[in-house]
Amino acid sequence: MTANRWTRRDFFRSSGLTAAALVGGPALIAGCSRVDDGTTSASQSADPLARFKQAGTIKVGIANEQPYGYRDKDGNLTGEAPEVARVIFKALGVDNLEAQIVDSFGSLIPGLQSKQYDFIAAGMFITPERCSQIAFSNPDYAGTTAFLVAKGNPKKITSFEEIAQGDAKVGVLEGAVEKGYAESGGVKGGQIQVFPNQNAAFKGILAGRVDAIALTAVSLRWTLQQQYAEEPLEVTESFVPVVDGKEQLGAGGFGFRKEDTGLIEAFNAELKKLQDSNGVLPLIEKFGFTKTEVDNAAKLTAQQLCAGS
Repeated sequence: MTANRWTRRDFFRSSGLTAAALVGGPALIAGCSRVDDGTTSASQSADPLARFKQAGTIKVGIANEQPYGYRDKDGNLTGEAPEVARVIFKALGVDNLEAQIVDSFGSLIPGLQSKQYDFIAAGMFITPERCSQIAFSNPDYAGTTAFLVAKGNPKKITSFEEIAQGDAKVGVLEGAVEKGYAESGGVKGGQIQVFPNQNAAFKGILAGRVDAIALTAVSLRWTLQQQYAEEPLEVTESFVPVVDGKEQLGAGGFGFRKEDTGLIEAFNAELKKLQDSNGVLPLIEKFGFTKTEVDNAAKLTAQQLCAGS
């Protein structure tokens, strides 16, 4: 079956908050040349990659969401997206990533647009709506959806359609695609509770405010294992939501400003090398990603995802 690849967090906005952390940076394709006196032409000085290489640092926006992009207990920047970005940007000649943490996933795109940072490394799904606001690299993973439920899944929740047919309430993250999935599955507005972040969502289900949390299977499994292992919760079997007859396989990539075309091309070229050499999985399998999710992504392009095809 063909999958219409959306993204897990489809409608997120961006506004920045805290900062600090180091990683690598991307090399841009420079359409300018060095002049005889050793100076650079005006077009090269405007090349963002050239600036990042000269500075040795590029600023990256993250939402502090595990396992996609976050600070560990020692304050180090890590997660699926930063680890991949670090290797790619190092290959492009930028050694450090300076992390800017936003208050919610929905704040990431506005923060990029207002130039609070230079790119987004947060496992952001590539969707037509987001593509109208920013540009994306090709995806580095493509995953499925699942529900976090009480141990034993007392309400037998396995799909949005089942929630719509009963009285269960489902939680989603602010700006996430899961809200759209739920609505397309017939779930009424009164059955949907929006949470600002994963931690709030997990606390919400533990407090009985909702009967399920909808998110990517990888994200739910990771957060449950790392932070809530002692709680009476479990993750359902993963599935691919269907909207208007099309499968919604979530594919995540890196967000850039639309004008930074050379930077995106250079980034994609290095990502392709990494994928062709089977170098992505060793970087992210410790975060719960599998060969299937990496292989699914390698078959897709940002152009396809932005077109909704």
